[in-house]
Amino acid sequence: MKKLIIVSMGLLIAGAVTVRAAEAKENWDKYCTKCHGADGKGKTKMGEKFGIKDYSDAKVQEGLKDDDMAKSIKEGKGKMKGFGESLSDDEIKALVKYVRGLKA
Repeated sequence: MKKLIIVSMGLLIAGAVTVRAAEAKENWDKYCTKCHGADGKGKTKMGEKFGIKDYSDAKVQEGLKDDDMAKSIKEGKGKMKGFGESLSDDEIKALVKYVRGLKA
């Protein structure tokens, strides 16, 4: 019985992580790709206009702090509007993790 509970909890957690990753990708596609591009390189019309950083670049990623990224997503920064009214704190954290995954 104990093993069954442990296995069930593990599957539940794994399922939640998978769902969160899928939601992060959907949110990235919905809110971010217009400027940042699907690959995070910023090679879009809007990205080039605003000089957006290449999030696939390891050196760029090194200079970013998770808390700062989350704050920028939530409140906006420069020309980027904030998405705090559209995204929950958990969704914003998932987006930060998604951005980290763009690193080449």
